[in-house]
Amino acid sequence: MPGLDVDYPDLKEKTKLIRKCCLTSTTAAESGHPTSCLSATDIAAVLFDKYFTYDIHNPLNLFNDRFVLSKGHAAPLLYTLFAMAGAYPLEELQTLRKYGSRFEGHPVPKFVYAEAATGSLGQGISVAAGLALIAKRENLPAKSFVLTGDGELAEGQVWEAANFAGYHRLDNLIVILDINRLAQSGETMFGSDAGAYAKRFEAFGFETAIINGHNFSEIDNAFEMAVTNTGGKPFAIVAKTIKGKGISFLEDKAGWHGKALTQQELQQALQELGSVDDTLRFTLKKPLQLQVPPHPDMDRSVITHFKPTETYATRTVFGEILAQCGQKNKEIYVLDADVKNSTFTEVFQKRLPERFVECFIAEQDMVSVAAGLSRAGKTPVVATFGAFLIRAADQIRMARVSESNIKFIGSHVGVSIGEDGPSQMALEDIAMFGAIPDTIILQPADAVSTAMLVPLMLSHTGFVYMRTLRPKTALLYDGNKTFQLGGSAILKQSDEDELTIAASGITVFEALKAAEELAESGIHVRVVDCYSICPVDSITLARCMNETKKSLMIVVEDHYAHGGLGDFILEALAGSGFDIIKMAVTHVSQSGTGEQLLRDAQIDATAIIEKIKELL
Repeated sequence: MPGLDVDYPDLKEKTKLIRKCCLTSTTAAESGHPTSCLSATDIAAVLFDKYFTYDIHNPLNLFNDRFVLSKGHAAPLLYTLFAMAGAYPLEELQTLRKYGSRFEGHPVPKFVYAEAATGSLGQGISVAAGLALIAKRENLPAKSFVLTGDGELAEGQVWEAANFAGYHRLDNLIVILDINRLAQSGETMFGSDAGAYAKRFEAFGFETAIINGHNFSEIDNAFEMAVTNTGGKPFAIVAKTIKGKGISFLEDKAGWHGKALTQQELQQALQELGSVDDTLRFTLKKPLQLQVPPHPDMDRSVITHFKPTETYATRTVFGEILAQCGQKNKEIYVLDADVKNSTFTEVFQKRLPERFVECFIAEQDMVSVAAGLSRAGKTPVVATFGAFLIRAADQIRMARVSESNIKFIGSHVGVSIGEDGPSQMALEDIAMFGAIPDTIILQPADAVSTAMLVPLMLSHTGFVYMRTLRPKTALLYDGNKTFQLGGSAILKQSDEDELTIAASGITVFEALKAAEELAESGIHVRVVDCYSICPVDSITLARCMNETKKSLMIVVEDHYAHGGLGDFILEALAGSGFDIIKMAVTHVSQSGTGEQLLRDAQIDATAIIEKIKELL
């Protein structure tokens, strides 16, 4: 194949324009990472000039190729590429990093051409793998390209993602490795040793090509191999590059990461670039079809056959209802981390294997893959032990910045799980999800509430976290009860109630036991099931405290004291003058029966009775 300097005589000129825009926009912003943009300019230019298939007017077209900028600090490069593809005027790039600009310091959904928010390094391959998986499963011709830096290749999630991509045979995934040697504070782990990176990706089942990332002919040949690759292996282009390429006083120089040029330095750099044609543009290949993700009207109807005399674990009910919803709603995908027989997503897998994604024990990758699925218009359900979602806190945070529509399920919550001990107990999970804006947090206590809340969760657009229980519990409701996000239910009340007990999940049953025993001694209390923790039903709770003899509430929960239901209630009723007392787990637990551990945590019926008698 002839070199691109022959096939595309203006390509070198286009790369000059890209470099100019990255330099001028970062100088105008007085911040940014221009040298990280310059090293990847040549390979990105070839991609957009010849290989990238994309409908610039329909970023969500499922037939579009995808471009994920994992090295999100090179955002000016991303913005320039789409400007040169005609998405917006080139001059607008000068608003980089300005308040209100679509061009933030790192890509976010405000920039509609960003497939995900990036900048927390190591997550881009997972997102791109999620997009590639959907294209593969649904027979779409789209390729997923992801540009990574070499510094982020030290992140463990990169190798979780590589393992995932190799296992799922994602030969429509093309990873571009910008091996420019220099990270933020020094040399990267393997410096310029491209072979070291190639061997690692090959070990995870990738085809690889090592190239000079500034030689147009080598770049072209690598992309040609990558896009025609159909052997069941993902492809990694290992590009040896020079940080700051194109500007002599920046090239391969330490100390320039995250540093914009001064006006004087910019003028020197522009003189080196020489004359630049500001009118040059990319003409992207158009997809053959236009198909955007549907906006389904989620069917919420479910079939249940609960027997009043039997007990059920909410995690098993969740699995059955999820499968029912999946059979009627084709955009639902379920992701598992090798605990499907504990979360009971195995029911979904048996009925709908084509929409079940095994991620194995790699929770960070699983969450970012789900962000990719969400971008493709799916409703991903991420299920594992609640404790193990905590290890993916950053991926969850970034998925929220990406405005992903993900449903998280955390099983085995609280000390009530019993003998497995503290390593398996989710006791910080409400605090983590509660810190994320606009996240719904649910904790059904019985089979009926679980069956009714799962469809509500799936039909909500945005983040939802549901806690499910390991122990079996008795039925609290009949099939006529109506549930809502932000709701609660008064389970026991009388005109003689002294105070209110607010509980959620397993502690609802402890509260009811306490209420029954107290009633025998003439003390009546009200019991509220706060099945919606966020938003909490502040109206019902305030009414309860206004109606009881004392404006007093005890909040009992199987979660650490900080950041749980008690804190949500305290915030919702702040300034009301009510007295609110938290009863929660205050120390690291141990192995034992659920009953023993609830007692040890002082959140069982006996502890509740003792606290109420102390207060009265």
